[in-house]
Amino acid sequence: MRVAIAGAGNVGRSIAQELVENGHQVLLIERLPKMLRPERVPAAEWALADACELSSLQELDIASCDVVVAATGDDKVNLVLSLLAKTEFAVARVVARVNRAENEWLFTEQWGVDVSVSKPRLMAALVEEAVTVGDLVRLMTFRQGEANLVEITLPPTAPYVGRPVREIPLPPDSALVAIVRGRRVIAPSPDDPIEPGDELIFVCTTAVEEQVRATLLGV
Repeated sequence: MRVAIAGAGNVGRSIAQELVENGHQVLLIERLPKMLRPERVPAAEWALADACELSSLQELDIASCDVVVAATGDDKVNLVLSLLAKTEFAVARVVARVNRAENEWLFTEQWGVDVSVSKPRLMAALVEEAVTVGDLVRLMTFRQGEANLVEITLPPTAPYVGRPVREIPLPPDSALVAIVRGRRVIAPSPDDPIEPGDELIFVCTTAVEEQVRATLLGV
């Protein structure tokens, strides 16, 4: 993929480094000269530009990007870039960083945002995921609440422990996408059994989250 990331601070550089290591083409956009440090992620393309200026985005050929990531420390900048990327350049996927929790409600489809990432929400989810067994934890929201990435860690008493995935009567609009078992990540097949302590990762709509939880826990 070709990915443009606005904001070359710690967050932007970390995302860029991981994407580069995974074989993607990355463009890092930064408007402050002092933050322009190509040696930090030498495999990325760097540009000194204002990501809120239409002409700058045109010169950088943002329309050719598969994904735009608005990762600056300013929510206003992230919203403007998201809107421009989606409406002016028809970028297929726009991911935006939310810096202030009170602004989270703004990061919607109307502003061109496909996925918003709020650090407080993500940290809370990761804390819950680390300590919670037998409850459903929402990790991320896609399409402004239409679909969520959720996780549930199975207790030994769960009714489908030891049975294959195909026997779990999941509701419509839900899909089991991964099983995390210790240090392994398993792409589940219908014949794979689930075990106590498995972390099951689902994509599902908000409306069926409770059904997924009740099915897996039998309550």
